[in-house]
Amino acid sequence: MASDAQDEERALEKPKRTPLESGPYVLRTLLQDVPLSADGAADHDIKINCVDYLDGNLYVGTSASELIHFVKIPPDPADKSPTTTFVQASRLQPAFAEPPGSSGSSRPGVQQILLLPRVGKACILCNWTVTFYSLPELSPVFGNIQVKNCSWIGGVDLNEFGSDHENPQSSGITILLSLNRRIQVVRIGEDARVIKKIDFPASSLTVRRDSIACVADSRNYALLEIERQLKIPLMSISSLDEAQPGNIVGQAQDISGSDGGGILRSASSAQSRPQSEVHDSQQHRRGTSLGNLISGNRRQEQRPADQDEPVFQEPPEPTGSPRPPEQIPSRDGTPQPQAEGLGRPGAAAKPKQVFLKPHIASPTPEEFLLVTGTGPLEPGIGMFVNLDGDPTRPTIEFDRYPKEIVVDGGPADLSSSRPDLGELEEGYVLAAMGREFDDGVHNGLEIQRWDADGSQAEPAKYWLEPPITDSSIVIPSQTLGLRSLLGSDETHFQEIVDRLRQQRFKPFSGGIAAIEGSTMSLRSIDSRTALSMEQMSKERELFERDNDSQDDDSLPEGWESSRNAEEEEFARRLAGSSAGLAVWSGHQIWWALRNPLILRLDAQLEAAAASDIKTVSERRELFAVLNSFRGRDAKSELEFLTFNYIRQKASILLLTSFLQADKESFSDPELRALEEVLVDSLLDPRVVLSLIPGVRNEVIETRRGIWIFGGVKTTADEYIATDAFDKGRAGVSILPAHTLQFLKRFLTSWRRKKGFGSIPDENEVFRTVDAALLAVLLELDQHSPPGLAKGKSVRADLYDLVDNGVDCFDRAETLIESYHRLFVLSRLYQSRRMAEEVLTTWRRIVEGERDDGGEFRDGEQRIREYLSKISNQALVQEYGVWLANRNPKLGVQVFADEKGRAPKFEPAHAVQILRQDAPDAVKYYLEYLVFGQGHTIYVNELITYYLDVVITHLQASAEARDVLIATYAAYRALRPLKPTYRQFLTDNAPPDDEVWQSRLRLLQLLGGPYEYDASTCRQRIESLEATAPDLLVPETIILDGRERKHENALRLLVHHLGDYDTAVAYCIRGGASIYSIYQATPSSPHPSAPETSRAPKRRESAPPTEDQQARLFRAVLSEFLAIEDVSDRVEQTGMLLDRFGGWFDVDEVLSLIPDSWSVDLIAGFLMRALRRMVVEKNETTVARALSSSQFLRIQHDLVVKIEEKGPTFEEALSAQSRVSLIPPNGIEHFERTAKFQIKDAKRILPDPPQAALGYPLDQLAVLLATDMAAAVCAHHSRRKHAHCPYVILDDDNGIAAARVHHHGAQRRHRVDAPPEGRHRHRAGPGAVLPAGRPVARMAPGAEALGEAGGAGGGGGAGIRETSCCWIKGGGHMT
Repeated sequence: MASDAQDEERALEKPKRTPLESGPYVLRTLLQDVPLSADGAADHDIKINCVDYLDGNLYVGTSASELIHFVKIPPDPADKSPTTTFVQASRLQPAFAEPPGSSGSSRPGVQQILLLPRVGKACILCNWTVTFYSLPELSPVFGNIQVKNCSWIGGVDLNEFGSDHENPQSSGITILLSLNRRIQVVRIGEDARVIKKIDFPASSLTVRRDSIACVADSRNYALLEIERQLKIPLMSISSLDEAQPGNIVGQAQDISGSDGGGILRSASSAQSRPQSEVHDSQQHRRGTSLGNLISGNRRQEQRPADQDEPVFQEPPEPTGSPRPPEQIPSRDGTPQPQAEGLGRPGAAAKPKQVFLKPHIASPTPEEFLLVTGTGPLEPGIGMFVNLDGDPTRPTIEFDRYPKEIVVDGGPADLSSSRPDLGELEEGYVLAAMGREFDDGVHNGLEIQRWDADGSQAEPAKYWLEPPITDSSIVIPSQTLGLRSLLGSDETHFQEIVDRLRQQRFKPFSGGIAAIEGSTMSLRSIDSRTALSMEQMSKERELFERDNDSQDDDSLPEGWESSRNAEEEEFARRLAGSSAGLAVWSGHQIWWALRNPLILRLDAQLEAAAASDIKTVSERRELFAVLNSFRGRDAKSELEFLTFNYIRQKASILLLTSFLQADKESFSDPELRALEEVLVDSLLDPRVVLSLIPGVRNEVIETRRGIWIFGGVKTTADEYIATDAFDKGRAGVSILPAHTLQFLKRFLTSWRRKKGFGSIPDENEVFRTVDAALLAVLLELDQHSPPGLAKGKSVRADLYDLVDNGVDCFDRAETLIESYHRLFVLSRLYQSRRMAEEVLTTWRRIVEGERDDGGEFRDGEQRIREYLSKISNQALVQEYGVWLANRNPKLGVQVFADEKGRAPKFEPAHAVQILRQDAPDAVKYYLEYLVFGQGHTIYVNELITYYLDVVITHLQASAEARDVLIATYAAYRALRPLKPTYRQFLTDNAPPDDEVWQSRLRLLQLLGGPYEYDASTCRQRIESLEATAPDLLVPETIILDGRERKHENALRLLVHHLGDYDTAVAYCIRGGASIYSIYQATPSSPHPSAPETSRAPKRRESAPPTEDQQARLFRAVLSEFLAIEDVSDRVEQTGMLLDRFGGWFDVDEVLSLIPDSWSVDLIAGFLMRALRRMVVEKNETTVARALSSSQFLRIQHDLVVKIEEKGPTFEEALSAQSRVSLIPPNGIEHFERTAKFQIKDAKRILPDPPQAALGYPLDQLAVLLATDMAAAVCAHHSRRKHAHCPYVILDDDNGIAAARVHHHGAQRRHRVDAPPEGRHRHRAGPGAVLPAGRPVARMAPGAEALGEAGGAGGGGGAGIRETSCCWIKGGGHMT
């Protein structure tokens, strides 16, 4: 055992790849080299007959009639080996009674071991004799009692068997002993006591559930009801056996003691027991012919009859004591093999008839599995019957009639040998048999499902042979023993530990030095790649150094060993399994363990990868493995890791096949499937990239390393070590297009996982992914056409990558620079909001640096737009100045931007900046300030710029002077109607001629309402006279008009320009700007512009007076009469007099017109003058008549209304009276005495009183009310009243009224207000006229104290206007 431990340690130090089993079971060593001989000599004639195990105690019965007891040694906690160590505790030779005449060579040895942990006893069947011992030391009990002539012991109730050793407090346990003539029911407790005898001779095997036992003799199967001793005969073991009549099969018989045994129906005590559910399609009737069933299912094959050990038994001779076939049943009733070559006492040497060995198992509490057949080399049939003997399931077929069978697992099996996965247990039946191979017959285990639903046409079967190792000698032809053990043991699979534990993967075995070496070797191949690789190696060194310094505290010394131990412990926890089946052959004993799903799938992968996966069919095998659990949800942690591990390993195998050029190319569906598997498996993408030479150098590995499954690491390391992996080349350019496309899709899918918390080493992973993806896209995009991305393209994917940000920023800069993709680099900077770097990169492109993409078009405009989006004023200023030097018009927009995010530039500051750093752009900025923002303070400076541009150009270029003079001549040559000269210049201005445009702006400013230094401008213009006279005529005209030199201006307009229409307009405007009608109205200053930026405008007086206009028209008439061309003179003079004759005096015109002119030339002027005088006279007469008639009608209507209303009598006035006065600025109330003095009225009225006059009266009712008040006063005077009371006038809801207060009485006079303007009043003697209208007519003794005009306000209800008049008492009105 010590040597086993040493071998395991060596195996751990250097893992040895052993082939895996793809079947559901695997054999693991339980005990090697069992010392079958007591003296230690190699005795190959001694064999193992039976084995059992309980609580660390292993019991082995041999053909040498010895029972060997081994005790398990507790493992060392430091020993991680799955191998257990046993030491021999005792070697016992059970007592037996030897029949007379038998020889030692005919003894079968220890035939059965039956452990009864509930009562702490063991029953040993040795040479047909039963003895009893205590557990676990095997001390004899019950006074060395022996039971002779026993062929089989067992029959323990399997329904209670699972909890036997869990309930030691029990009165005993019942077993069955098969004697020659009967079956004894024995209760084992403090003693062994026979409690019942059943008349069933020659039984050889019994399996019991409660009180129902399934029993077999040498020919038939039957069901026994132990309590009531009823028997139901079942089928024959051999379907060719005709000994038992078919009419009694399935009929219940009473065997309690009657000779014939009455035949009963199957309605026995079993009726009260629950029946298993049986599908209608799977039920079999009792009358079914078993022979036909077997014949129809077996395969008719010719097999050699002399190469397999016979599994039949010889029937006893009639003269001898009858013996059943020799067998060793397992715990669940499965018979165990008899030692080869041993007979039994009294057996004849030559058999007369061949019988098949019976096999009974109980997979569920209500079912028995019975095996029948036709011969030892023919197929066997397994049939399932319930406790009533009715078939329950579809039959199963064995390739050969089995020597032993064991059922394992299923819904009701608590002793399964598989690890607990928290799912429904799968049920298997294991059958020991021989199978033909090319080198002969091999003995092994045929394994298949017993709980299949029968839907598969060919149920899956697996073949398992004992492993062949250096330390064990297993002969394939040796038979196998098989048994389900009473106890179980916990073990683990080291294969699972090796595959699932996380191990550090090192993509660069040589570390950074190897990378540097490869980088240096690349310089002679590709300079761009070499530069990129060199930069990357430096970055890697820096990164490693930084991480080393950062992780010194978090990564203590020995951290990697500690993590390896933790990972191994974690994997070992998942690798545990429960062992409950034993298989033996020769001197070896193995556990039969459920093969975990991970090892089964991995075995399939290794089988598929054994041929290097070169063809499509081989790849399909790998995809078939992946599809076997596709869509299946993991039900345990182990299963979850299993699926991930298999996906990762399969994806590595497929990827290596894809990367090798000599393999068949992948189809699109296969590539998509590969990409999906790589992403879904959660395999670290750095592992995938490390297998691809073109991108493996983008892998980022920190001190923490890359940790992956050990099995995946092994697969990756094996590929890297092969010649197929190209280690001598690097750079994405070496990869074929289909590999680049694959990487693009794979890495793009991985980028979508950003932010998932389940990604370990997320920072390093996505830095690697981003760098590799960027390199791939840059390589693919080299073949894209110049310009921006269109639709879904590689360039669009590249933009999307850099726009959304990359984690490997420094590496991205290097990569993009190496591909000369400056515009992409600027987008990368934009993703980080690095405005300065963006602008620097764009400036490099604009200034001509290489940019292979050709995307950055209209670069200066793009820069200008980008500057409006950043908030850094210093940066805006820097690049605004740079742009103003390259493109002054565009650069000025930066400083003039009103919607930019950066703080606005003050105009004075901006002008100062431009004067200092970009003087050519100052003019354009001043244009913006003056014309766009209304900063008129810069008008004078802008005029100076324009004058400098124009005058400098004219002084320097004779051609320009000739062109300018030609424009004057061309304009004068135009015939009426012709545009003004300004319009003529605008229409003929070249769009790109800066001088011409500057002159147009100069004319606009000179003729605008701006205040500027006209004398300086004239001096500058006059300085041009030395070069050529009269070059800037329009400018001179404007300056003359500003300086009131109208005659000179008109002279230039008429004689130098010939712009007659402008000359007439000049007269109409009184010498104002002559071109204002052709220019836009100057914008008002921007609200935010300070007052200091607004220069005082040119003072514009009231519109020109008629005298001024008349004087100018006379001047222009004189100039028209002086036109050199006679036709123009006559035409323009006639048009002037005809259109504007009203401005001229007829006498003066006649005096100026030459006598030689015909009257017809001015006939129109004369006729219109005469008509105008007649019209004016007639209009005056009509107006006078209309006013008189209007006044008369109003007076008449007023008198009529006053008479209708009548007077109002009032009491004497109180000491004080309230008078309402409504001046134009509102309503005021005050109190005064009856004798109101004029001084008081003057104090209240506006000063002077005329200030209240001049307001229009919106309603005529006020005037009517005033006249009514005067009439009332006159009425009182005629009635001889001594005093005339004061009158208050107001407006009540639009109805004029007068209230006359007299002697305490009051009467209200109402007069509807006629429409405004319908009547006119003429002033009479003694009346005061508010706004030209009479208020009252006073008597000589009356004194007018005051009057008030109307107040403003809106129309409708409420007070609008009120006129008040106070009359001093004592006077009389007429």
